[in-house]
Amino acid sequence: MPLNTEPNLARPDDFYEALIDMHRDLSDAQSQSANAQLILLLANHIGDLAVVQEAMELARAGVLESSKAKSKA
Repeated sequence: MPLNTEPNLARPDDFYEALIDMHRDLSDAQSQSANAQLILLLANHIGDLAVVQEAMELARAGVLESSKAKSKA
């Protein structure tokens, strides 16, 4: 199963709101823990290591690109 990087959420604004709500009233450490737990739950749900690894690579590349863009500004 290839990683789907096309928009695929029926209600992306609702997802974003739920994600923000998940972090509401959490400390930074609790928020990081909630993110880690969510990642592990979703990776388990996906169940395909190659897909999860591709997602991790794309996420890392996005962070590095963002850092490069900020340093040029």
